[in-house]
Amino acid sequence: MLRAIYRAAWWLVAPLAVLRLFIRSRRERGYREHVCERFGRSAGRLPEDDAPLIWVHAVSVGETRAAQPLVDALLAARPDARVLLTHMTPGGRAAGEQLFGHRVLRCYLPYDTPSAVRRFLRAWRPSLGLVMETEVWPTLIDECRRADVPLVLTNARMSARSYRRAAKFGQAVKEVFGGFTRVLAQSPADAERLTELGARNVAVLGNLKFDMASPPALVARGREWRRAFGARPVWVAASTREGEEERVLEAFAALGIADALLILVPRHPQRFDEVAALVQRRNLKLVRRSQWAEGAAVPAASAHEGPRALALDVNVLLGDSMGEMGAYYAAADLAFIGGSLLPLGGQNLIEACAVGVPVLIGPHVFNFTQVTADAVAAGAALQVQDPADLARALRELFEDKPRRVAMGAAAAAFAARHRGATERTVNVLMTLLPEPGAGAASSPSSASLDL
Repeated sequence: MLRAIYRAAWWLVAPLAVLRLFIRSRRERGYREHVCERFGRSAGRLPEDDAPLIWVHAVSVGETRAAQPLVDALLAARPDARVLLTHMTPGGRAAGEQLFGHRVLRCYLPYDTPSAVRRFLRAWRPSLGLVMETEVWPTLIDECRRADVPLVLTNARMSARSYRRAAKFGQAVKEVFGGFTRVLAQSPADAERLTELGARNVAVLGNLKFDMASPPALVARGREWRRAFGARPVWVAASTREGEEERVLEAFAALGIADALLILVPRHPQRFDEVAALVQRRNLKLVRRSQWAEGAAVPAASAHEGPRALALDVNVLLGDSMGEMGAYYAAADLAFIGGSLLPLGGQNLIEACAVGVPVLIGPHVFNFTQVTADAVAAGAALQVQDPADLARALRELFEDKPRRVAMGAAAAAFAARHRGATERTVNVLMTLLPEPGAGAASSPSSASLDL
C-alpha cells in the first residue's frame, strides 16, 4: 500500500517539480537546462557495443567531489568500461564536468517514477549502478532489480536521526533497503542501522572522503596566498549555508582581533552575490576571488598596492570560485566547517584535516556524527555551540600557536590514518562487473542520450 501511495504521489508531484525547477532557475540558470533528462529522456544514442557501463549517482557538489577518487579508480581498474555520472543539481553536474571532462558521460537522474526510470535504464543499459551515501529511491531500486542491474549503496551512512525516521515505516522500508545488491557502509554504526532497516550483504569499508586529496598545485597556491597575507590571523568559514553567514560574521565581530582575516566560502554558488551584499552591509571591506587576476597570488587593493597592503586593508575574502576549496584551507590557520551552526547536519571536515588545518565545527552534525566524533577524539577538531563559543575558540587558538600547530598535525594524521576505502570499494565492485570481453548488460536500447 505504501509503495502504491508513493508512486501515486510522484505522479501528482512531478508537474510541481518542473515548476520548482523553473523557480530555482531564477537564481541558478542550470535548473532550466536538460529538463527532459529528469523524465528519462535525452538527446543522442549510446554506442551499440559490449563496453560495460558503470553508473555512479552523486547528487550534488559534495557527493561528486567525494566520488572523484572512486571514479578515477574505476576507470583505472576497468579501462574497457564507460562511466556515467548522474546528478540532481546543476552544481553537481558542473563539478563533474570540471573534475572529469570528457572522461565520463553525464546526465540528470530521472524523477522516481516507473516510466522515467525504465526509460533511463533502457537507454543506458548499465552493468552496475552505484548510489552514494544516503540516496534511497524506492522505484529506482525496484526497477534496477527487475532489470537485473546490480545496485550498490556505496559509502553508505545512516545517522541515528534518519534511522529513527525510517524505522517508523516498518516492513516497507525493509523491502526498500533489501533491494540493494550490496551495501558498503562507512562505519560499524552505519552498518548496524542499515542492517536493522533490511539491508543485505552489508560490509564496512570506511569513508571514501578520506581518499579525497587536494591537488598539490592547489595546496601550493593556498600556501602562497597565506604567505602574502603576512602575520595576521587568517581563518576560513567553509561551505556555509543560508542563515549561517550572519552567525559567522557575528563570531568575527566578537573575535576582537583587529587585523584578523576571514575567508568566507558559501556552499552554493547562486548565493555568492547575496553573501557579498551581507558582508558589505556590515561595513566590512570585501574582496571577491573572482576579482583576482588569473595567476595572481592575492588581489591588489589598487594598482599601487601590493598583497601585504591588501592584507591590512581587507576584512573578508569571498571564496566565489569552484574547485579551490583545498587552496582556501591551505591559506588559513584555522577552519570552521559550515552547515553546523544551524540544524542542517554539518558538512565534510575531512578535506580540511587532510590539508593539516585545525577544525572547528558547530553542534549540528547529524549527517557526520561518527567522523566528527572521531576527529574530536583524535585532537584534530573542536566542537563549538554558538557564535560566541566559536569566537572564543578562535581567539584561544590564535593566541596559542603550539596548540594550534599540534591540532594541525593531529588533523593531518587523522586523515591519513583512515585512507584506503576507495581500494576496498573497487575490489568489491569488480566482483559485480562482467569480466573484460564478456559483454555488457543486454537490456534493450531504444532511448536518446546526452553524450
